[in-house]
Amino acid sequence: MTDIAARKAALLKRLSELDTRLHAIEAELDEPHSKDWEESAVEREGDEVLEQLGQSGQDEILRIRAALQRIRDEEYGFCARCGEDISPERLDVLPDTPLCRNCAGAVAH
Repeated sequence: MTDIAARKAALLKRLSELDTRLHAIEAELDEPHSKDWEESAVEREGDEVLEQLGQSGQDEILRIRAALQRIRDEEYGFCARCGEDISPERLDVLPDTPLCRNCAGAVAH
């Protein structure tokens, strides 16, 4: 079983990785486009992909920050919906999850 300190360290590491990636995406999006119409069209398609990646990264950052807040509030590892323990195996796979498997399945349906 992983302790809270190790999970917090993993979440902080992932947060740092996402921050670095988002800065790289922003820098790429700030690059000027080609004057050639065809190249510009391809670059714009690439920008759309980068924007999607940036949005998913921002969403993950929000989930991680919420998980870190739950750690500070000593609520980490407990389901935000039913209050039951979230299994260590689920937290190993989804360390930022606020829901146990049963509640997550109920929300998905």
